[in-house]
Amino acid sequence: MRKPSILVPCIMCAILLSSCSPRDFLTRRLAADLIARSSTFRTAQQFELHTGVVSNKDYVSPDQLALQHRGWISGTNVSCPPVLAPPPCWDITLTPSGVDTFQSLIAPGDAEKQSFSIPAARRELVAVTGIAKQGNVATVEFFWRWIPLNEVGAAVYPRGAQYRSTASFRCYDDGWRLVEGAAHPGQPLDEALKNADPAP
Repeated sequence: MRKPSILVPCIMCAILLSSCSPRDFLTRRLAADLIARSSTFRTAQQFELHTGVVSNKDYVSPDQLALQHRGWISGTNVSCPPVLAPPPCWDITLTPSGVDTFQSLIAPGDAEKQSFSIPAARRELVAVTGIAKQGNVATVEFFWRWIPLNEVGAAVYPRGAQYRSTASFRCYDDGWRLVEGAAHPGQPLDEALKNADPAP
């Protein structure tokens, strides 16, 4: 007599669990999977290189200083055009070493241009560190780092540094989804990554 009474609740539990999607529960593992598979994480970070006359602010930017340190670019002090005032301004050119480094990375049609972009790095998720839920929305905190794709990426995006960001999630009828675009409530992932804090 006792076996049927135990069997019925077990069957009911199995039916209820089978109707739940793995995405119905926002776990750290699901959050990490959704972040890592997002277009923001799968798309390579483009590095923009500008040669020719630039402002002093651009010439002493961290990216440009990294290229100068490697000996890939050099700058000559020149007079500023009206759009780049106040002085000083710099005429940036690739050094022979810079030409060797960038030649294989530049698209064939961009070789003669003064401005071009190359894929330099991609983001890698390190760990999800916390989830705060309120109803059908959630905020997920996580650490990530850059993975250089070439010499330029290694110079501009150091591999050792980690960053702390948050991502917004929303629960729909088919489960939890990452907020990637600005059309949904919450901070989209690409904006969160632009405003990332260096990890302590």
